[in-house]
Amino acid sequence: MKEYRVESWLQLQDVLFADSWNEELGLWRSNFAYRGHSDASVDLSTSLVRLGGDPGELEGQVMRAFRKYAAADAVAHDTPWDWLALGQHHGLPTRLLDWTYSPYVALHFVTQSFERYNRDGAVWCLDYVRAHELLPQRLRKLLGDEGANVFTTELLSEAAPNTRDLGGLGDEDFILFVEPPSFDARIVNQYALFSLVSRPDGSLDEWIAQHPDCARRIVVPLELKWEVRDKLDQANLTERVLFPGLDGLSRWLARYYAPRRRER
Repeated sequence: MKEYRVESWLQLQDVLFADSWNEELGLWRSNFAYRGHSDASVDLSTSLVRLGGDPGELEGQVMRAFRKYAAADAVAHDTPWDWLALGQHHGLPTRLLDWTYSPYVALHFVTQSFERYNRDGAVWCLDYVRAHELLPQRLRKLLGDEGANVFTTELLSEAAPNTRDLGGLGDEDFILFVEPPSFDARIVNQYALFSLVSRPDGSLDEWIAQHPDCARRIVVPLELKWEVRDKLDQANLTERVLFPGLDGLSRWLARYYAPRRRER
């Protein structure tokens, strides 16, 4: 995987939007999904793996309990993938990882935590079109028949009616991207999608190491974070927009009006 350490706002734009011309569509539209984090030293482990124990056993137990106690009409379509997406959206430990189509939303998550302004952040960029070209034939056919680049929860359930069925579709680990249902405005405003490894204990880091041409990582040095944050605020990429409601409004105001002590 290529890694870039940028030194300016303009260089950051160049790297984020590199290779975004789509000749087939005739549009400047990237095939990358973006994931931002305030600490460049973290890996791409899922919350289910970080929970500890056996992810294969834990996934079934956690999901059974979640479905038991959640409202019966919490999802529009009663598929395991809808429930898994809903759980991820609300902080449940799952094998999913949050991504976005928007590089600026990813940058928000690089710069949202003032407590981590003493360390570099990072944006992971993963080409979901190239990743899906490596899928098992059954899954590639589903996407092709739909004329789609990413899965929906309903489409995924056609190939794998149960979460445990997914790993059996291929001999090796694979990853795919799925767009969650629009549970609320937060999903819509964050331009969200999830990555999914074929096994609950599968490692996205290991998959990328085996397919380095599908991904790149951009390190945002700590010295650049304030400029990025200020310019995102002026562009209205804030908690007020990305987390609609009073909670997001309060988070934005608490951060925006916090006293700043920094060297220029």
